[in-house]
Amino acid sequence: MTHSLPRRSFFGGSFAALSLVPLSSPAFQLSSSLANSLTKEERDAMTPAQVLAELKKGNERFRSGNMAARNYLAEKRSSAAGQYPAAVILGCLDSRVPAEIVFDTGIGDTFIGRVAGNIVNDDMLGSMEFGCAASGAKAILVLGHTACGAVKGAIDDVVLGNLTGLLARIKPAVAATKFDGDKSSKNPTYVDAVARTNVSLAIADIRRRSPILEQLEHKGSIKIAGAMYTLSNGSVEFLE
Repeated sequence: MTHSLPRRSFFGGSFAALSLVPLSSPAFQLSSSLANSLTKEERDAMTPAQVLAELKKGNERFRSGNMAARNYLAEKRSSAAGQYPAAVILGCLDSRVPAEIVFDTGIGDTFIGRVAGNIVNDDMLGSMEFGCAASGAKAILVLGHTACGAVKGAIDDVVLGNLTGLLARIKPAVAATKFDGDKSSKNPTYVDAVARTNVSLAIADIRRRSPILEQLEHKGSIKIAGAMYTLSNGSVEFLE
């Protein structure tokens, strides 16, 4: 595929020739030339599975240090009149897990929601419904991470102003995590096990508390998935 194609696809690929080849064709490759934000046509041409696959590829580029050479000013200009993100990512407040960077995405590619412990609340659910039902995003990804401070706080029953109520939303994951060994916040393996459970429970919460999103997933219009980011090596493990 040449680099003269005028538009680029989600996370750096070109969809200009998509209609000419089957999706399984080796010709469907990502481009390193990024001059515009994601278009509605490009986003709508993707399936939920393809969107998640592009997130995985973006993380591989991040881990390998081979991130796309983006023109953020061009992406800013091309997205000013409208946005067509392909995914909604619910991540943690942690400064070490910026979803746009760890998935190597550009301006206009993803909706990002961040809150300590990547918890699901009414505001986040409403944002997801906006992103998918109103705006057309194809995937929701709940992104947890290793060594999560909010998870540690829930394990330790921390009481601190409004944080107390937030941590209460994580405590069901503490109770639901089956673990043999030291169940304390000083045990990194246990902390990470609770964080994984927290992601799984968040996915279940989204489906249970939002009939709109549950129906969209049942129809195949979207996919709700979870993932864990490892701080030490930058890898993202998709859980479903």
